[in-house]
Amino acid sequence: MRRILPILFGAVLLMSITVASAQVKGLFAQPDAPQTHLTNGVLNVTLYLPEVNKGFYRGTRFDWAGVIGHLDYAGHNYYGPWFTKTDPDVFDFVYRDNDIVASPCSAAVGPVEEFFTRNKALGFDEAAPGGTFIKIGVGVLRRPDGKDYSSYIQYPIVDAGKRSTSIHTEHVSFTQDVNDPASGYGYHYVKTIRLIAGKPEMIIEHTLTNTGKKLIESDVFDHNFLSLDKLPIGPALKISLPFQLKAEHIDGPTLGGIGGNQLFYRKPLEGHESFAAILSGFGAAPADYNIRVENTDAHAGLSISGDKPLSHLEFWSIRSVAAIEPFVHISIKPGESFSWQYHYTYFTLP
Repeated sequence: MRRILPILFGAVLLMSITVASAQVKGLFAQPDAPQTHLTNGVLNVTLYLPEVNKGFYRGTRFDWAGVIGHLDYAGHNYYGPWFTKTDPDVFDFVYRDNDIVASPCSAAVGPVEEFFTRNKALGFDEAAPGGTFIKIGVGVLRRPDGKDYSSYIQYPIVDAGKRSTSIHTEHVSFTQDVNDPASGYGYHYVKTIRLIAGKPEMIIEHTLTNTGKKLIESDVFDHNFLSLDKLPIGPALKISLPFQLKAEHIDGPTLGGIGGNQLFYRKPLEGHESFAAILSGFGAAPADYNIRVENTDAHAGLSISGDKPLSHLEFWSIRSVAAIEPFVHISIKPGESFSWQYHYTYFTLP
C-alpha cells in the first residue's frame, strides 16, 4: 500500500477521465492503485491518483484528489493506513480480534477532506428517492431511498465527472468538473499538492468555482489521519493551538483531556478505546487556524496552518491514529470562485 513509482524528473503527465455513468466496484483498496511520487529533496511523498476502477480510495465520503499514502521526513513516516482490513459491509469501522476493519467510505489516509452542507451533501434533501445530489470531490450520487444522509453510506456514483491530473517533480494538480442539471449544482475544482523547494513544507491549495445555478454553501474539513511512525497513541502525543481550548463535548474523559491550549492523553489508547472531542474557543481570524502536533517518543511533529478562519473544530483518535479536524466555511454564488489553502511544516524534536 506504500509502493512508490519512479520519480518523474521534469515530466508532466496529463490524464483525462470522463465517466458518464460509473458504479464503484470492488470497493477495496487495490494493490496496483495508480500513484505517483513527489520530492523536493527534503520531503518524499507518495500520492494516490483518483481513478474510478482502481483508485486506492473510491468511497463517497472524502475528496478523491490528493490522498497521501506516505510522507517521509528525516526518517519519519507521517501517514499510512490506520486500519488493517477493509470490508464493504462495515459501517465506518469495527474491531475484529486484533484487526481494525474500515468501510470503503472511511478507509482513507493522510490529510483527506470532506465537504459538508449542514452535515449533508449538496442537494441531498431536495432529491427524491432515485434522484441525484452532489458530493464535492466525488461527483454526482444517487439517493437510493428516503433515509437520512450518512457519510458512511456508499452511495451509487452516477457521474464521477471529468478529471485531469498534471504531475511534476515537486507538485501535482488535480482538476474535476461536475455538472448535475437535475439538482442544479455544478463545479470546477482545482487542488494542488505543492512541496516548497529545499524545505520540510507542503502546501495544499484549492480553488472551487460554482458552475451550477444554485449557491454552494458548505463546510470542508481536513481529517488529518496522523499515524506517525506507527507509534501507539498516548501521552507522548500533544496537540497545541494558539487559543484557550474549550470542550463542547468529550468522549473518553478518563483517557485524555484539555489543559489551557493543549489536548493531552492520560494513558496510551488500547483495545477499543477512543478519545475524541468537539472543541471551541477560536476566534474569527485565520491566525487561530494554527495547529502544532508533537510526539516526544518519535522526536518529531508537524504544524498545520490555514489561510481562512476556523468554522468548527473536532478531534478523534483510536489506538492507531490521531486526527485533528479543522473546518472552513465556503459560500460561492453561481459564476464565482473561492480559494483556500493549508500549510504543513514537518519537524524533528531534540
